[in-house]
Amino acid sequence: MSAVLDHPDLWRARRLVRRRDRSGHPTGFPELDAVLHDGGWPSAGLAEFLCDTPGVGELRLLLPALARLSRSDARWIAWVAPPFTPYAPALAGFGIDLERVLLIHPRDRREALWATEQALRSGASSAVLAWLDESGLGPTGIRRLQLAAKRGRAWANLFRPAMASAKPSMAELRVLVDDEPSARCDRIGLTVLKRRGGWATSRLVLEFDQGPLRYEPAALAERIGSWRRE
Repeated sequence: MSAVLDHPDLWRARRLVRRRDRSGHPTGFPELDAVLHDGGWPSAGLAEFLCDTPGVGELRLLLPALARLSRSDARWIAWVAPPFTPYAPALAGFGIDLERVLLIHPRDRREALWATEQALRSGASSAVLAWLDESGLGPTGIRRLQLAAKRGRAWANLFRPAMASAKPSMAELRVLVDDEPSARCDRIGLTVLKRRGGWATSRLVLEFDQGPLRYEPAALAERIGSWRRE
């Protein structure tokens, strides 16, 4: 009986069930790794990051894992429809190999969803970061991205407004990100709303080692408007 109860595919509500191989991408924050099913970000699956405004710290949350991936995996780290122009010197300063970064600027929302799915499914990307128009993103689209990430063995990251937390999603990980005020802008608050193998977590506060990223503000307002549109 104990062997059955300890099977990694069986969820026991009173405790987090973790994969024995710890196959996830380490987040760089031990207290966060401790509450994630794979011991880190999904190595092949969809994660959603829900926040009211881009730039509160959600990217800094991912940078340690992205930096490690850019040095250990020859595939692309694809950015689809980012609401800002990534600041290359800052990314390099965090250890990301810029030769592995691919920026994709689709013409419309349908093309953005298609480009994200293809980047995941093709197997050419180790990670994909996407900011898609909510008005064209339904349960079917989310399911396609989750399946594409599994097929392409890619870590998919979908950035959505906080209001999307009220909608169902097939993503295997959903994280609500919010600002944690500090004089040095070196903290972030987050709550894991959905994770494999366990309930939602209480709010965590993480502290960063480096200062905030800098972004090019061109067309930022227009991009955010599209990203949040119902």
